[in-house]
Amino acid sequence: MVDQQQLWDVEAAQNYDTPGEAMFSDGVLGPTVEVLAELAEGGPAVEFAIGTGRVAIPLSETGIEVSGIELSHAMIAQLRLKVDEGSIPVTQGDMTTEVVGKNFTLAFLVFNTIANLLTQHDQVECFRNAARHLQTGGRFVIELWVPQLRSLPRGHGGSVEVSNPGYLLVDTYDTLRQQVISHHVRFGPDLADGREARISRTPHRYIWPSELDLMARLAGFELETRWADLDRSAFTAESRSHVSIYRLDTRCA
Repeated sequence: MVDQQQLWDVEAAQNYDTPGEAMFSDGVLGPTVEVLAELAEGGPAVEFAIGTGRVAIPLSETGIEVSGIELSHAMIAQLRLKVDEGSIPVTQGDMTTEVVGKNFTLAFLVFNTIANLLTQHDQVECFRNAARHLQTGGRFVIELWVPQLRSLPRGHGGSVEVSNPGYLLVDTYDTLRQQVISHHVRFGPDLADGREARISRTPHRYIWPSELDLMARLAGFELETRWADLDRSAFTAESRSHVSIYRLDTRCA
């Protein structure tokens, strides 16, 4: 069993934010906040796995009341360096069971985080917990990558997903258990002689969009729309990610 507290420890929390870059760039955060504010329709929102407040803080600055659930004490501590409890209340706990209120108009879980739940059971329970928080007709938004099994060479169990200066991401797959391990390799200018390279690993359970839709239906949701990204681009067979928007079915009320 993976110890998520150990995985998302103080060091991980302190190094999580990359202001102005990658997922913290205006090009990513701008569309994300715009979409979530629109979907909240002026009502309160709850973020599952709120982390260091990457999305919650700018969303609250639009006037949306945001609460959060976060398992990692270290991530909450990092968030608290930026905003206080009165601005964004956060409950430490498991997003499959912890309930922080009811009648939210929006619940959201971004940046692949539902895959941190390593069993299908827990992923279904996450949907059910979202339903507990929402008013009838409320929305649950999930941002998730599409498993890239087609990119695996025959006879190989892994693929290079990102190759940037100073960073490599290699994913290895266990297709029998629907598990993937992401190997993050970070290195400095001395890569050629093998120095300054550092490897960390994060486990995930990958989910196909169709499986995600079935999980949603088990919890009383219906798929409202699906995009390739939070920029609202069209989802196609070639999309490497998706944003799925589920609505709590009024017939299940």
